[in-house]
This record gives sequence, C-alpha cells and structure tokens, in this order.
Amino acid sequence: MSKILIVEDESAIADLEKDYLELSGFEVEVANDGQTGLKKSLTEDYDLIILDLMLPNVDGFEICRMVRAEKNTPIIMVSAKKDDIDKIRGLGLGADDYMTKPFSPSELVARVKAHLARYERLVGSAVEENKVIEIRGIKIDTTARRVWVNGEEKAFTTKEFDLLTFLAAHPNHVYTKDELFSEIWDMESIGDIATVTVHIKKIREKIEFDTSKPQYIETIWGVGYRFKV
Repeated sequence: MSKILIVEDESAIADLEKDYLELSGFEVEVANDGQTGLKKSLTEDYDLIILDLMLPNVDGFEICRMVRAEKNTPIIMVSAKKDDIDKIRGLGLGADDYMTKPFSPSELVARVKAHLARYERLVGSAVEENKVIEIRGIKIDTTARRVWVNGEEKAFTTKEFDLLTFLAAHPNHVYTKDELFSEIWDMESIGDIATVTVHIKKIREKIEFDTSKPQYIETIWGVGYRFKV
C-alpha cells in the first residue's frame, strides 16, 4: 500500500483529501504545519507528498527545497495562489506537479495515481544490467538514475531526469510540449504544459555550457524540443 503525506494547515481540506485518498486504497498521514511536515518528510519514508504552499513556521517552498536535496519522492504542490511565478518557482525547486485551489478531490486522486504509477515504472523494477546513454560528453545511467556532464556528476530531480533521458533516448526527434507532458507526466487531460518549459530550463542549466546557445536540447520554434546529436 502506497504511503502518502499531506502537509496542509487547513484541517477541513486535509481531512477531505485524506478521506478520498484512503477510499482509493492509500495509507495517509497529515501534518498541519510546516515544521512537522518538514520533519516527517525528511525522517520518514513516503511514496508521495502533497504539499501546501502557504504554511505556518516553514512554507512549502522551503520544504520542497530541503526534501528534494535528499530525496526523489514525488511532490504535488497545492496552493490558492494562481500566480504563474509561484508555479514556476515551485516546479523549479523540484516539485513534480502544481495544483491550484480549489480543485476536486477526484482530480487530486487521479494525479496521485498517475505520479505514483509513473515513478514505480521508472524506478521500481529491478534491472539486471545498467543501461547507459552516452552522447557528446553526457553520460546517463538510466538504471542507477545518475548523470555525468564531461565527467562531473550532476544532480537531477525525478522529472528532470525522466525528461532528459527520454529526449536523449530519441535523438533528433522533435517533440511538442504536449507530447512531452503526456509522456513524462503520463497525463493528457490534466496539468499545465508550462511544466515542460520550466523543466527544460532547469536541465539546460545543468548540461549546457551556454544556456543562451544550447548545444544539446534545441528549441524548434513553433514546434517543441529535440536532443541534438
């Protein structure tokens, strides 16, 4: 049974989310403030974290940053704030998804299931031999989920790694943002394709010598992206 942590200071919302997730077969714990949520996130093992942005003591941004520095646990950030800058900041810190309140509990459950299924497919199965992709100084160990750029290991979030690996595994193929969102986030009808743009930017910061003149992930204006070889 997958174990989920909800970090939410509004008890009514937390209880509603908990009820729907438990009815869907998940084990759920709730933290009602940022300090408790941060401690639980770092010291206990969860399969997914639902993280409110505005929290007492420690906000969701800081929790996301500290968790992502140590773990690849999928994080769904939720907030009543509709500003794109908050969404971009949250995704830039390593959140896998961003939901704007109010949202239906059934949509939350759908996203939780999609993220868990994707994560389990990518890292949950045992592989006998490491599969490695090497392209012009970039080495991607798809089994160990490690990346080296010109011999230096770089840290990637779960979705950054998934997106880089997918593009590198299909060199010179141009993909639209919608196609990449569907492939990496495994959700066609929910979510925001701006997520793709944010993750491409973060990947470029880690692999490109000059992000203004990318040598690996190219933008094909009006179409999408491709990994150049």
